[in-house]
Amino acid sequence: MLYGGLLLVAVLWGALRGHPDITRLPGYRGAPRTALGAALGAGFALLVAFLTRWATHRLQWARVLQQEFRHLLGALDTGEILLLAAASSIGEECFFRGALLPATGLWLSSALFALPHVGPGARFLPWTATSFVVGLAFGAMYVYTGDLAAPVIAHFLINLINLHLVVRERA
Repeated sequence: MLYGGLLLVAVLWGALRGHPDITRLPGYRGAPRTALGAALGAGFALLVAFLTRWATHRLQWARVLQQEFRHLLGALDTGEILLLAAASSIGEECFFRGALLPATGLWLSSALFALPHVGPGARFLPWTATSFVVGLAFGAMYVYTGDLAAPVIAHFLINLINLHLVVRERA
């Protein structure tokens, strides 16, 4: 429901500003680079997933954070993980990149993206900070390619891989 609501608000916001196709960056010069974006998004997602795994094996705060997420999420089956990864990536990218970025700019849209990633307690601050940095990268991909393929694919794969590992792996 939340992610569907974000998608609806994004489309309505785009329509009100005269650019209902929020998947394309307004004012982008040239044809959107969707194929390049798909590859860029997948590559970035693999890098983030690798760094996440490295951190959980090397850094105490990352292991604690993984355990907290496992506790918050509980048991998820493969279908639930797929649905959560797809809904969050589409809803959040349409809203934060497709609707907000053209109106507020890269830095503010990334800061606003980090806000819902504030968890209960200071132990979640690394997740919030990482969400800001990753939001900057998602926004940069959107600006560079001209469409949402790169950030949606990156967001989906990051969530898919990390959700799977969080609920299946013991830290």
